[in-house]
Amino acid sequence: MKRNITYILFFIPLLFSAQTNKQPNIVLILTDQHNAQALSYMGNKNVSTPNLDQLARTGMYFDNAYVTFPLCTPSRSSMFTGKMPHSIGVNSNKDGDNRIISNEKQNVLGSVLTNAGYDCAYGGKWHAHEASMSAGNGFEFIAPMGDIGLAEKSVAYIESKKKSKKPFFLVVSFDNPHNICEWARNEPLPYGNVSIPDIDKTPNLPKNFKKSSSFPEVVQLEQNANKKVYPTSNYTENDWRNYLYAYYRLVEKVDFEIGKIINAIDQNKLREETIIIFTSDHGDGNAAHGWNQKTILFQESVKVPFIANYKGVIKPEKTTNNTLVSNGLDLYPTICAFAGINKKKLPGKNLKDIFLSKKKQLDREYVIVETKFEGKQALGTTGRTVITNKYKYILYNWGKNREQLFDLEKDPYEMNNLVNSTYHNEILDNMRNTLHKWCIENKDYKFLKKVILPSKSDVSSSTLFMTPY
Repeated sequence: MKRNITYILFFIPLLFSAQTNKQPNIVLILTDQHNAQALSYMGNKNVSTPNLDQLARTGMYFDNAYVTFPLCTPSRSSMFTGKMPHSIGVNSNKDGDNRIISNEKQNVLGSVLTNAGYDCAYGGKWHAHEASMSAGNGFEFIAPMGDIGLAEKSVAYIESKKKSKKPFFLVVSFDNPHNICEWARNEPLPYGNVSIPDIDKTPNLPKNFKKSSSFPEVVQLEQNANKKVYPTSNYTENDWRNYLYAYYRLVEKVDFEIGKIINAIDQNKLREETIIIFTSDHGDGNAAHGWNQKTILFQESVKVPFIANYKGVIKPEKTTNNTLVSNGLDLYPTICAFAGINKKKLPGKNLKDIFLSKKKQLDREYVIVETKFEGKQALGTTGRTVITNKYKYILYNWGKNREQLFDLEKDPYEMNNLVNSTYHNEILDNMRNTLHKWCIENKDYKFLKKVILPSKSDVSSSTLFMTPY
């Protein structure tokens, strides 16, 4: 009997090693405009997301995941190339400013995995830049943009692969909860309307609902200029509570669809050979700072859910993992690593060792998020933010209060701007230096030229007090 136990103990690590070294199936599930706190797993009692909660409980949840740009096309283009939006020529959703530069097309994730022996399929919203998947990106097109029928077509694809000898990479990209944009404009919702109950059954407003005295002037001007994108200037507090209620119902609607994908993987007995990754392209203002939509650099718009689940390989975390993640940069090298593809000289980090619990934290001090406001009435505003585990520095290219510094540990709602705090002078200069250095190293020359004064040596408060271009 002891001999049999010895054999079993000997073979367990070999079996684990074999599972982690083979090419697994990879299912990437995306939602659109999904705020990081819009999960019941995160303790939010205003929403119920049992399917995503189950993924998080039996996998690994990252509570410090950020996008590279809080807007659909730049963020999605970043995810599928593993590079910052400015470096691939994608700066907005607007035609002519949103196409991945030609020499990057061959590096789109679908093409790379196809060359590595994967069957690659894409269903739903692409928006990088076309609404639905287009030819030349390495994916088989299984469903157009739209949430109705997307889960069913994805389930059919999964079922067709249960006996395949080749691994598959499937992207299922839902549009919701993005329909909150139509809801705010009083337009019909594409996948079914939301009934609003009595006001006492709607969520309370967030603690940072009212704008602080240091709210960036330029962002206020952008909000005023583009009424169609930001139709909330005349909202009452009850209107905002209705908005929150509608948003959370849209999150629940997409969680239900995601459950169909997870169930199909289980029912076809593919769970132990399939890694499931869930994230979103950006968040939603969610009434914080009186903001709807995205593009702004506050946490509600730039921070998103990020879950990885691989049964038998990723050990369920008792607590969330707080390592800094950039989903636009890190998804690409991580997926390549699991597919056995060695990709060098990428700006992102490979999360595979984090998933396998071989290490707890990435070797990363900060992440960068870019933004640019768009639309016919847009004022040309651009911005960058540097985010560490403790501090966050925001810089827009013009206007009063264009610089902001927040202590995210003490002030997670970003209401107390520390730019004028003498106690934080050194931290402020360090964050300015970090952004200046990053712009140079990453050839972010347009932002550098318009916003940051060049310096020959150290960048301090005296050399880095920007002037409008």
